[in-house]
Amino acid sequence: MRQGEGRRGGAGRPGGAGRGRGGRPKPARDEARNVAYDLLRAVDERDAYANLLMPTLLRERGIGGRDAALATELAYGTLRGLGTYDEIIAACSDRPPEEIDPPLLDAIRLGVHQLLRTRVPAHAAVSATVDLVRLRVGTGASKFANAILRKVATRGYDQWLPIVAPALGDDPVGHLAVAHSHPRWITSALRDAVGGDLEETAALLAADNERPGVTLVAWPGRSTVGELVEAGAVAARYSPYAAYLPEGDPASVEAVAQGRAAVQDEASQLVALALTRVPVEGDDRLWLDMCAGPGGKAGLLDALAAQHDRRLLAADQRFHRARLVWRATRKAGVITADGTEPAWREGVFDRVLVDAPCTGLGALRRRPEARWRRSPESVPELGALQRRLLGTALDAARPGGVVAYVTCSPHLAETRTVVADVVGRRGDAETLDARDHLPEVDHLGDGPYAQFWPHRHGTDAMFLALLRKRS
Repeated sequence: MRQGEGRRGGAGRPGGAGRGRGGRPKPARDEARNVAYDLLRAVDERDAYANLLMPTLLRERGIGGRDAALATELAYGTLRGLGTYDEIIAACSDRPPEEIDPPLLDAIRLGVHQLLRTRVPAHAAVSATVDLVRLRVGTGASKFANAILRKVATRGYDQWLPIVAPALGDDPVGHLAVAHSHPRWITSALRDAVGGDLEETAALLAADNERPGVTLVAWPGRSTVGELVEAGAVAARYSPYAAYLPEGDPASVEAVAQGRAAVQDEASQLVALALTRVPVEGDDRLWLDMCAGPGGKAGLLDALAAQHDRRLLAADQRFHRARLVWRATRKAGVITADGTEPAWREGVFDRVLVDAPCTGLGALRRRPEARWRRSPESVPELGALQRRLLGTALDAARPGGVVAYVTCSPHLAETRTVVADVVGRRGDAETLDARDHLPEVDHLGDGPYAQFWPHRHGTDAMFLALLRKRS
């Protein structure tokens, strides 16, 4: 049974419209909108990850081409704009969104997105959404949806914002949160991370709402950027191992299909590469990736290590993630182990990467639902874990060795504060200027850390600190 069809009986059948009660024609099933709707429901009901579930839904239902593109745009666009859309829905309804039945609310959100942020004609957006509600929720609910959507359609997106968003001069964080559809606490945290500049905060929030491009990594010794370029990619701006894929399925690239290249954000490549560039005295033979799953950075480190007769040990606490690391690497030793309770000897590794679990605020472009899933309460919990992991990473490094602390979040409480606390408490580590080891990248901040940004670099907002273990 397809997701969401059980309650409606025969209403989920493809093909002709058929007949409902009293001989009234049933609406024809719109596969693209039904897939988008089912994705929203799965995110709400099961905490599903949109970027993982969407390809599965499209494949299971045999949807491709323009319909697949439409389904993806509708689902991802609705998830990104959800905060703004709920404010507009509230202005057009006699009930706040939280009091609307969730299945109905998700369908209305889809309609609002079509009306305000796509080229779908207003009459088609309203009609298609009402048909979806009638098919999946019920006739009575379709009348409610129709009334709201017709009110929404009376204004454009830019006309709605002054009505539903606080004035910028009175409440700048509140205005940006509504205008760019981010929770207020995330908006505030990102403003602090860019130094309080409201214009740059707005640019960052806007970049979060842009669909990210696809970046490939050519694992050295197994493929080359030139090979990716021949397959239709474009050599990247920063990473010597990266190429941008303008269009098409990455799996159609031969090197990717054969496991010699992969999809990986450019900043993820560069933070791993920076770790390998720091000079170390004496031996440089043994590397450790402490939180290696799902294997992107480990894959690049493994390839680089193999070229220079080094050895990588890659670990992850969860078995299924360790399995993904094993698939991404060729020569690395891969184990299931908790980085806070090391399964390795202390003081033996020349280079250590700790890509710490975090809020993921740096990857909101790729995971549009994550902004609504996280809460500010998760930050101190993660901060305690991040401090423990950085501490064990320094324990694992030999005197003179190097540790890279990485998060896919620019939140100050997960980045600068964590590093400063651990370094200040221990006294056996010095902070290096990470920017010195990324000379090809500009605008990384005022140091000694390196902070990537989607609005500056077109990458995820990846943070890097490089530390040397004192002899």
